[in-house]
Amino acid sequence: MLCAALCLLPGGASALPSFAEVRAAHAESDAWLLARDGRPLQRLRLDPTVQRLPWTPLEGVSPTLLRAVLHSEDRRFHEHSGIDWNAVAASAWRNLWNTRTRGASTLTMQLAGLLAEQRPTGRRNAFQKLGQAAAALALERHWKKDEILEAYLNLAGFRGEVVGVAAMSRRLFGKDPDGLDSREAALAAALLRAPGAAPETVAERACGLLRAQRQPGDCAGLDTLARLAFSGALRPAMPPSDAGENLAPHLARKLLQRPGERLGSTLDADLQRFAAAALERHLRELARRNVEDGAVLVLDNRSGEVLAWIGSSASLSGAPHVDGTAALRQAGSTLKPFLYALALERRQLSAAALVEDSPAALSTAAGLYVPQNYVPEYRGWVSVRRALAESLNVPAVRTLVRLGPDAFHARLRRLGLLSLKEDGDYYGYSLALGSADVSLLMLANAYRSLANGGTWSPLRATRDGRRPPCAEGGCAGVFSGVTRPAGDAAASFIVADILADRAARAGTFGLDSWLATSYWSAAKTGTSKDMRDNWCLGFSRRYTVAVWVGNAGGGPMHDVSGTSGAAPVWREVMDWLHRGDPEHSRRAAASLPPAPPPGVLRRPVRFDPPREPPRQEWFLQGTEMRVVREAGATRLARIAYPGEGSILALDPDIPPPRQRIALQLSGPAAAGWRWQVDGEKAQRADRPALWRPSPGPHRVLLLDEAGREIDRVSFSVRALRAGRGEPRSP
Repeated sequence: MLCAALCLLPGGASALPSFAEVRAAHAESDAWLLARDGRPLQRLRLDPTVQRLPWTPLEGVSPTLLRAVLHSEDRRFHEHSGIDWNAVAASAWRNLWNTRTRGASTLTMQLAGLLAEQRPTGRRNAFQKLGQAAAALALERHWKKDEILEAYLNLAGFRGEVVGVAAMSRRLFGKDPDGLDSREAALAAALLRAPGAAPETVAERACGLLRAQRQPGDCAGLDTLARLAFSGALRPAMPPSDAGENLAPHLARKLLQRPGERLGSTLDADLQRFAAAALERHLRELARRNVEDGAVLVLDNRSGEVLAWIGSSASLSGAPHVDGTAALRQAGSTLKPFLYALALERRQLSAAALVEDSPAALSTAAGLYVPQNYVPEYRGWVSVRRALAESLNVPAVRTLVRLGPDAFHARLRRLGLLSLKEDGDYYGYSLALGSADVSLLMLANAYRSLANGGTWSPLRATRDGRRPPCAEGGCAGVFSGVTRPAGDAAASFIVADILADRAARAGTFGLDSWLATSYWSAAKTGTSKDMRDNWCLGFSRRYTVAVWVGNAGGGPMHDVSGTSGAAPVWREVMDWLHRGDPEHSRRAAASLPPAPPPGVLRRPVRFDPPREPPRQEWFLQGTEMRVVREAGATRLARIAYPGEGSILALDPDIPPPRQRIALQLSGPAAAGWRWQVDGEKAQRADRPALWRPSPGPHRVLLLDEAGREIDRVSFSVRALRAGRGEPRSP
């Protein structure tokens, strides 16, 4: 009769879930990022209100803890059917005489309260106790005893935000619950009754429990153990890396969204661990040169999968939460390959063509721009192969003058460098030397495009195709968009061949540098202004590896170049990817040079005079030559000023008849060359040419002695309002 009456109360059997439902609904407070093979990489706390770990089965709990909990909370657990009538009678008798009592709630009744989200804190009224009693009777009829005990241990609150036996054991004692000894088990059991009690109070109760279990000798030093456990001194400061709990924090923060989720990524756990260790090891060597941060990315060229994502140097960094892969930093010389690829594609240059490496002063709207090489010396006339391989600055700027900043800017945007939000004129000729801010993610995928014959495609970081929320900042557009041609396959092949040519770069880097691998690989370094950023990016047939080294706060490094900063890490990671048996088909394919695409020819070429040794050279079909004569270098002269697409402004304080624009070439003019502006009468190009500007669009042609067009640029002139400096339409 009493049972029937109790079951009619709120919280009775009708509201109780099954054990399977309770276990299935259990959601840990953390989410996990998994490697491509399912191994855990990163655990991330997403529920700030509670700390709850995965469900722990009963066999995963120390027997000493099970005994301690039952002795403390419910000594007749295996004998009663949900209500301990002996305890009820004893409690009623003590309450009648106003004697302090521990209450009569069984472990099953406490579980019923937890299931009803009535956490047993403080005293409950009689109506609530009757409801829990009814639910306990129902639980005992439908659940097994082991299921009740298991659920209780996983749902009970132990201290503060810590819920469940797994979180308690890891948080307080730094170990899994199956490893708790008798002293630790006694402290844990004592917490169930008073989760917020002081360490001394908990230790005193735990000692009483040990005495009741006939283990009084374990009380020695229990108060010290309690203080250490509650202060966090017994748990590791950081989860062990070999447990895979702290290998990819930056990617995890971008991807994980729900507590309890386990998201499969494309990361390779072994590679991730190796790349992080290589970065940390090298940064320790550079610590005296004011270097503390770095980032590493590894991409699969074919699939676009991210195989490694190291966002920072972790404990070495003053800003470990800053993701160096997505931070916008000055690109340095890393943009030069794309510049020369565009020049080759437009057939304005070939790999054997000569470009001038000499002092230059270029007129811009902001004044004269005077580019200089990294090493303050000049080579004179050099081939494009040497100019790119040795990363010479002045030839790159002269090449950009030929192409125009807008054309190069458009190419970089098509390669996914969406951080270049201004137009080409905003960056000017310094864009050739990487004055724009880009991210390692954007650059890495652009280099992957070179490896794929000029084809750009988005990256993938998860097995299910989930995209990180990267609408803005340094990963904007990296994980979205459609596969598209971003450059010519033939030009991309030639540029990759140049970047793989250790002989061509020997003048700057030597034959035995960090870039010289025993397998085929193409690589480029870069250093930004004041040595604030250091880059090394490169690829083999199968992989693209990108490394950034610097300081998250933007502080300059001390005498750290691309070859001494980022390149050693790049080399270690690339070597790891190509380790093992060279006969293994997969790795052997990754080690071979790529095959030339259609439209590329290999021809012997020599130089007259012999500024460079004879060699076999790659040409786009139709641009091949067998002899490169220095006189031909003058033929490469192009219109240097005005630049393609430039906008010139008239000075309102100078009378219009007195304003002139100097037409300039990038090199000396040959006999008979002439300027022609807007179809007007041509004038000689071998002497200074001053043209009187007028508002509106204009076109300048450079003609040879037969009147054939050598080069052309289009530009516009705007008038300014006097005193305001504002442009107005012509």
